[in-house]
Amino acid sequence: MIHDGKSRKLPFDAVEAVEHLKAKDAKLGALIERAGPFTLRLDPSPSPFESLLESILYQQLHGKAAATIHRRVREYFGGDPAPQLLLDTPDEPLRAAGVSGNKIKALRDLAAKTLDGTVPTHAAIIKMTDAEIVERLTEVRGIGPWTVEMLLIFRMGRPDVLPVTDYGVRKGFALTFLRVPQTRALAAEDLPKPEVLLKRGQRWAPFRSVASWYLWRACDLARGTAPAGRSGKE
Repeated sequence: MIHDGKSRKLPFDAVEAVEHLKAKDAKLGALIERAGPFTLRLDPSPSPFESLLESILYQQLHGKAAATIHRRVREYFGGDPAPQLLLDTPDEPLRAAGVSGNKIKALRDLAAKTLDGTVPTHAAIIKMTDAEIVERLTEVRGIGPWTVEMLLIFRMGRPDVLPVTDYGVRKGFALTFLRVPQTRALAAEDLPKPEVLLKRGQRWAPFRSVASWYLWRACDLARGTAPAGRSGKE
């Protein structure tokens, strides 16, 4: 991840969110007490194009390997490339940086859809609803709902996102609500189905992003580790 050392203020009241969750769900409230304060800090918020370019490069790779490829791409272009410049660049330097053929196709589609307006500008996206953002951005090759949900939570600070397909969220839910043993690896049948998460999550609205963050923390507590930046990706 490329950071400038700065983080942005959340666009909602975190104290209000935590108190709401405690009042609405006693079991989640017990997790919150164990996990401690809500400490999410938003990643720097570049344009949707730059955010999705990074997401594509990080897909299906270990964090360090992805960071190396991202750094090489930025070094070649002298920063994040403009969409037209990316389209005009031949495959060879991207392959030399470690970008796979499928990801090159995805990056080119991202650039084309940014130029034609499918991918909105930063000024436009902040005025859109979560559903509108998911619908628009998933038109890009290689971008699914989970990737957009991570952008909504960690880049934009949207308060009411529940990524029901995320492994970390599902595992944290199983540990918190289904009382599965913490001493063994969880099998697929241990994890809740999306509809189970959605049903329980109704009481967490309008702060389901905060609830998701605490479900990720449940995984950290089970491992005995410090909070991770983004469970399910890192």
